[in-house]
Amino acid sequence: MAKEKYSILLPTYNERRNLPIITWLIAKTFAEHNLDWELIIVDDGSPDGTQEVAKQLQSVYSPKRVLLKARAGKLGLGTAYVHGLQFATGTYVIIMDADFSHHPKFIWEMIQLQKTKDYDIVTGTRYAGNGGVYGWDLKRKFVSRGANLFADTLLRPGVSDLTGSFRLYKRQVLEKVIKSTESKGYTFQMEMMVRAKAMGFTVAEVPISFVDRVYGESKLGGDEIVEYAKGVLSLWMKV
Repeated sequence: MAKEKYSILLPTYNERRNLPIITWLIAKTFAEHNLDWELIIVDDGSPDGTQEVAKQLQSVYSPKRVLLKARAGKLGLGTAYVHGLQFATGTYVIIMDADFSHHPKFIWEMIQLQKTKDYDIVTGTRYAGNGGVYGWDLKRKFVSRGANLFADTLLRPGVSDLTGSFRLYKRQVLEKVIKSTESKGYTFQMEMMVRAKAMGFTVAEVPISFVDRVYGESKLGGDEIVEYAKGVLSLWMKV
């Protein structure tokens, strides 16, 4: 049987300062547990030199380990995963953020949990067990909690953190789910989870501590909250 391989999809936009550290931590995690991996960086035309850094990382880790699959501009998170997934060769795909809100140390816990019952999806949760959010003010915590509660009440997916974007998927499962997902923006993660549950895929949760961005600006504005609420309602009509 071929050795399992993990493909990490990392959408980036202006992550020049974070990219070397996150790549080093990912490499360290997989090396410690003797696992095969590849990192697919999907950069949306960052003007800050993110792609130059990615190329330097390719020379450090090899272009087989670190793949740069750039796009012309900011085209949204959902399409970034679709784009990156075309190049993934792993049996499993991990999606995460490049800004350290997701620490690579939780990857090993996700992998271990996945193995216990051969789960289709393992998702990181900020809202169960000893998970938590750090570096957010009360308003941001309230909005995020409220967003999850709102979606959970309407959609009943039985997952405590619908909007989280730190997940491990079996590759075939991700391919199926992503094909049926329509939203492109902030509601993308939520729709993926709701559709996965509707398709009967099994989901487990790992508590993670989510830390707000180390460098750069937060991505969530008022318009996105409105877009999110609309997304939940339209999903509720569909699924």
